[in-house]
Order: sequence, then C-alpha cells, then structure tokens
Amino acid sequence: MIRLPFLRMTAAITAAVTALLAFPAAAALKPGDTAPQFKAPGYLAGKPIKFNLAESLRKGPVVVYFFPAAFTQGCNIEARLFSVAIDDFKKKGVSVIGVTAGNIDRLAEFSASTEHCSGKFQVVADPGAKIAKQYDATLALKPGWSNRTSYLIGTDGKIKATHSDLSPKEHVSSMLEAAGKL
Repeated sequence: MIRLPFLRMTAAITAAVTALLAFPAAAALKPGDTAPQFKAPGYLAGKPIKFNLAESLRKGPVVVYFFPAAFTQGCNIEARLFSVAIDDFKKKGVSVIGVTAGNIDRLAEFSASTEHCSGKFQVVADPGAKIAKQYDATLALKPGWSNRTSYLIGTDGKIKATHSDLSPKEHVSSMLEAAGKL
C-alpha cells in the first residue's frame, strides 16, 4: 500500500522537475555587450528570405527575439503582439526578427499566418539552437530549444536592452520602451 506522504513527495518532486525544464536560462548577454553576428534562412509573409544581421543593422536598430517554437500558445501570442506593434517599431526605425529552433518546418506558414506574424516581420530558422546558444538564449535544461528572450541591438552592433521571460506579455512593451531611449 502506498502512503499519502509518499504520493505528496512524488508529486512535489515531479512539479519541481517540470518547473526546472521550463525555466529559461537568464540572458547572459547584457547591455553594452557585442551582439553575435549571424545569417539564417527564414521567411517573410511565407516567402523564403536570407536574413543577415549585419545588413539589417546598417538600416537601423534590430529587435532579435528568440521564441521556443512556432504554433505553440506563448509563441503565437508573442508573434501576434509583435505584429500588432510593428508600425510602432518602424516609427522608431527599428526592425524585428523572430528566431526559433522549434517547428522550423512550419515557419513559412507561421510567417504568413494572419493570426500570428501577419507577414509583417521576418522569422528565421535556428536548427539546434546554434544562434540561440551564441546569445545565451536557450532553455536551461533543454539547450536545443530557444528560450523566450528579446534583445534590442543598436546600429553599433551592441546590445542596448534585454528581456528574458517565458511569459510573452512584456517582451514587446519592453523592447518598444528601450527603442524609445535610443
């Protein structure tokens, strides 16, 4: 017969392990650090593109936001929030790029979806989270997955602001606020 205290302890351990698996690594890149340069294939409005951070920075500051996987609940919300705010970013001369290691086979569809990106910003594939690793934007216990971390990068290639939180709710407002201070 299994005793109740044992079941409670097992449930507590299971909850703790689950929380640790979801816990993001803190963004180790800080304002003032040099942003790693990268090139990656991706999509804009369902059409293939080749993203190059150095080229984008010549046109103005860039928000690089990492998200775990296309077509997942939090990522859908975050993409929609960036899509709705894209004109506010453009008014500040800032472009937005989403980067993910998850569901990369569905990025074309995700980029064109009127419920998500609405074709308003580029999303790029990061197989194996190689770019995310350079940005210290991987999930702590699942390093092959991007965590939900946003970086504002200035035209000088330096990190101007960061926001790391699995909740998608504050990333856009945090990046807009930081962009307003450039």
